[in-house]
Amino acid sequence: MKTFFKNKLVRVISFVLVITSSFAFAVPITFPGLVDWAMVARIREEGLQHSKVMEYESYIVDVLGARLTLSRDMQKAQVWALEEMKKMGLSQVNSEAYMDYGVTWDNEYVSAHMIEPDYMPLNAYPVAYTAGTVGKINAEAMVVDIQTKEDIELYRGKLKGKAVLISNPAVIDLQTLTNGVHRYNNDELIALEQAAITPIKPNPARVIKNPTIITAVERLAFLKSENVAVVLQTDGNRLGIVPAYSRPGVREDGWSAAGMKNSSPILAVTPEHYNRMYRVIKRGIVVKIELEIKNKIGDKVEQAMNLVGEIPGTNPKEGIVMVGAHFDTWHGSSNASDNSSGTAVALEAMRILKTLGVKPMRTIRIALWSGEEQGLYGSRAYVQKHFGDPRNAAIGIKPEYEMLSAYFNQDYGAGQYRGIYLQGNEAARTMLTAWMEPFRDLGMNMVSNQSLGSTDHVSFDEVGLPGFQYLQDRTPGTAGHTNLDYLEGIQPEDLMKNATIMASYIYHAAMATEKVPRKSMQGVK
Repeated sequence: MKTFFKNKLVRVISFVLVITSSFAFAVPITFPGLVDWAMVARIREEGLQHSKVMEYESYIVDVLGARLTLSRDMQKAQVWALEEMKKMGLSQVNSEAYMDYGVTWDNEYVSAHMIEPDYMPLNAYPVAYTAGTVGKINAEAMVVDIQTKEDIELYRGKLKGKAVLISNPAVIDLQTLTNGVHRYNNDELIALEQAAITPIKPNPARVIKNPTIITAVERLAFLKSENVAVVLQTDGNRLGIVPAYSRPGVREDGWSAAGMKNSSPILAVTPEHYNRMYRVIKRGIVVKIELEIKNKIGDKVEQAMNLVGEIPGTNPKEGIVMVGAHFDTWHGSSNASDNSSGTAVALEAMRILKTLGVKPMRTIRIALWSGEEQGLYGSRAYVQKHFGDPRNAAIGIKPEYEMLSAYFNQDYGAGQYRGIYLQGNEAARTMLTAWMEPFRDLGMNMVSNQSLGSTDHVSFDEVGLPGFQYLQDRTPGTAGHTNLDYLEGIQPEDLMKNATIMASYIYHAAMATEKVPRKSMQGVK
């Protein structure tokens, strides 16, 4: 009899343990202010002791390389990312087309040299969505200062076959060169936390355009009509850096094959090389350059894609939490900080939660955007399609609008998280501050009411949805948009911390009894 009751008690205890463990990750957290400390411990252990974030980062940077929106390189990288999400065990892994973007453009080869009056290999890169050269060319360089319609007449008939320098000499940032880049100190963080939002003054003064000043598009059209050999420019203010951007007017012509093929070759040159040529020419000494540029331009309009994947929620009616980063880059480097680092962190955050076997109440969805560098095209199109836009009666609010709890984003380099921006959403302060508590030892200790623009959380915030970007430390690895953004500028411990914090935030958002509060519609511009 004693043995019977002992065995029965063991079975009851075992049943209770099974039931308890099966619901360990499904019982929502009481809001506000509570943290699942046991889960945080597991997330920290997996994220800080068994991290794979640098495996993602290194593969993306070293193997996949640059990922200009709707380039063949980007398309190949997106295939890899989809496979990684499937290997991770995510559900609903898919690519979503969001627009007929234009034709593909890829730089295949560039070689540039100053050959007179002295030899100097040029540190240079072609501007995106431009034509290449017809083989190797030799050209005399010439400074061209065209600002007005009157200036055009000064150069008409004088530029055929020339390599024209159209930028003013670059002014080098000696302060950063001398002192380096420092992380945020306590005083700077306190200033960010205590800053008040200044209301925007209505009815700004009307700006009247000077009718004689020409645009960059008009200048390039004139240079093309004059049959220049190549256009040289410089945009940077740091030694050794070539910012890589796109041809003016490319949005207006819709990234078209005609627009690309009918442009002049345009080469962005590092400041010190550009300035040297400029000074020599101004001395009245002939400068000659030799160069060859091969750009591959597509022949048909194709669709640009976003990528998504999910950890399904146990209660789909409770909605979704999103995490994301833009996967697209500029073309001058592998862009380790901007934004390979954000992609690696978002993937690692999802991997951590999948490895721990979490069963979130809300679905957790990752999105890897494209078209961010061109103007948030991918995330804006996704938000309008899935959630809608209350500011636009033609779009309206979609059923999923009320289902989203929050979107968390990483961009702005690879520095570690030091806090989070509220985007003016004071209603979310209590929740976001509570989830920060387990990571104060990692330097995560600041909540600012400030708004941060120019990256994908804005697509959510501007339609009244909670979208947040972390405040990230400033580090030497912040050479985004340039030829110097490689793995050597990344500090692995920063990405490990970021992925761990990101995993915890999206877990808690997925488990809280209440969705992340929204700011009033008066705050939606």
